[in-house]
Amino acid sequence: MSSNQYDLLIIGAGVSGSALLYLCTRYTNIKSIAVIEKYAAPARVNSLSSNNSQTLHCGDIETNYTLQKALKVQRAARMLRNYAVAQPDAHHIIFRYPKMVLGVGEKECQLLIQRFEVFSPYYPNLKLLDKKAIARIEPNVCIDGNRFRDDEIIALGSTDEYTAVNFEALSRSFVRQAQITAARHPDKIVDIHYNSNVEHIKIVNGSFLVETQNACYRAATLVACAGGHSLKLAHDLGYGHHYSVLPIAGSYYFTPHVLNGKVYTVQNDALPFAAIHGDPDVLVPGETRFGPTALVLPILERYNYRTLPDFFRVFRFDRRVAKVLWDLLRVKDIRRYMFKNLLFEIPLIRKWLFLKDVRKIIPSLKFGDLRFAHKVGGIRPQLIDKNRCELLMGEAKINTGSGSIFNMTPSPGGTSCLENAEIDMRTIAAYIGAVIDEEQLQQDLLVDDHMHSTDDFSGVVISGDDAA
Repeated sequence: MSSNQYDLLIIGAGVSGSALLYLCTRYTNIKSIAVIEKYAAPARVNSLSSNNSQTLHCGDIETNYTLQKALKVQRAARMLRNYAVAQPDAHHIIFRYPKMVLGVGEKECQLLIQRFEVFSPYYPNLKLLDKKAIARIEPNVCIDGNRFRDDEIIALGSTDEYTAVNFEALSRSFVRQAQITAARHPDKIVDIHYNSNVEHIKIVNGSFLVETQNACYRAATLVACAGGHSLKLAHDLGYGHHYSVLPIAGSYYFTPHVLNGKVYTVQNDALPFAAIHGDPDVLVPGETRFGPTALVLPILERYNYRTLPDFFRVFRFDRRVAKVLWDLLRVKDIRRYMFKNLLFEIPLIRKWLFLKDVRKIIPSLKFGDLRFAHKVGGIRPQLIDKNRCELLMGEAKINTGSGSIFNMTPSPGGTSCLENAEIDMRTIAAYIGAVIDEEQLQQDLLVDDHMHSTDDFSGVVISGDDAA
């Protein structure tokens, strides 16, 4: 076997690609695996710590999730947590913070009360918090000046769970652990090819031939985990031409430290974009990060306008794409939201506009407290299904059935990296007849300990009088 020929070739060393590398190295008997990464290190695009919300989504406080979706996300979060806490550098990868979703006004408060009744049996640490209980956890959410805020608020949350992840550090850990495993098994080959941009893929004699600017690689199977570029590569092989991509960019703002943990807001069901939230930044101590805004940009990587031609190659504008965009703009809430988020990018007025939104979380916040987070925020490549004329908001994957898989948008983001990698690992193993060590996989990642925490709270409604 030549040094450029592999059983599995993974394109992209972000958190999704590196998770697949780790799983296939650790839990299968696949002999040779390579990763091709266009940058000089793992996780330099959307998995970069500054380019995402650093959130471990568990499904309990994400109000746009049904119970079925939430439980699927809960399993993915447990896999990630089980991996991270076992690492020697876990304190650099995964973090504990309080978290809550805040309801403001009668309608949102009633929604959270109803959600608590449905979700609490499956989330034993989930609490329903009144104004006084919220104040004990996040005083700045409740206090406006020297008194409680006037509007009605309630929250769902927990106080002692793993809620934040440095996905950049996680990606590096996956790569490192894969290399350690390979070093212990001389029959395994794990190669990482950095600074290698994939230019073209074709099938030659039943194998995938991947061309970069420096070399050609041949592989029996192929998995692309390269965001919007995965669709471009799928098009190379003739797959996914009924998909177009709509890149949604997110921007953030920093403030002084005003939150102890993560505070989300109730999702507007009419808006297919993330609701505003506030988070501690795991790499910027002493500050709180608010966002994201949402803006459509014609690039596949944030702040990299060299990806503009790549966008037009996968956008593939036609009347069906036009219909999807027109249908979105016909919805009043979406039209106003997109126009407002466009204004959020204008330096002279964006702080004034964003201040109104962020005061839903911190009513006492002042104009001078906000600072636009330059070079922070990534791009989520949302797919448009041109056959069905609709914008797809969930995960996007093309499994060709012939040994190649193209991942565009994992949902919910980095949280699903191991679960998504497990799906791909099983697909690839079945295709080439590899064996999976199911017992070890179950023992390491799939053990279910019900996410017990050190909370002293019982699973009932917590009021300020009994929330210590």
